[in-house]
Amino acid sequence: MEKPVMIFGASGLGQAALEIFRSNNILIYGFLDDDKALHQKEIHDITVLGKTDDSQYLDLIGPDCEAFIAVDENSYRKSLIQIVLDQRKSMPVNAIHQSAMISSMATIGHGNFVGAGVFLGTGVQIGHHCILHPRSVVDYEAKIGDYVQVGAGSIINSSVEIGEETFIGSGVTVVAGVKIGKKARVGAGSVVISDVAKGQTVFGNPAQKVK
Repeated sequence: MEKPVMIFGASGLGQAALEIFRSNNILIYGFLDDDKALHQKEIHDITVLGKTDDSQYLDLIGPDCEAFIAVDENSYRKSLIQIVLDQRKSMPVNAIHQSAMISSMATIGHGNFVGAGVFLGTGVQIGHHCILHPRSVVDYEAKIGDYVQVGAGSIINSSVEIGEETFIGSGVTVVAGVKIGKKARVGAGSVVISDVAKGQTVFGNPAQKVK
């Protein structure tokens, strides 16, 4: 990546993205954030320049710098991505920590956050705009849809399929071959041994539907 990066969101995820880009010796142009109290302040020596819809800075996306969306709430994340796509015709870049281990036979989309120590095995398919927190494991032939969040230390075993916008908490284990539907939620520490329906929330060992 030759261009510097503008990070949308200066909260914890934005600062984690900053650390990732720095680990790869990529320059950061600045943060954009909708919290006016942060504007013109420095976070780890990087200035919060203005709002996420500030045309003065949006006009730089594409010709002068890349964009990364560092927001973990999906509806807000989608709205920011749409701004970049509609106004700048540019796709957000990936933030991949240099310590992540990604198989040469894995595929990964655009705009993903891949934290320190993440492992992606052979034949893994990762969609767009996912968040894979540190030390999470996605084993061979697993498929993860768009806008999925996988918590720190979670293990997604082989041939698992996870639908888009699903949330997987920290320390979760999903056994091989399980299918998890769109917009499902899996509570932290759960062990998922059977399929989870679309929109369902499960928790426990073994994971059970939360009523």
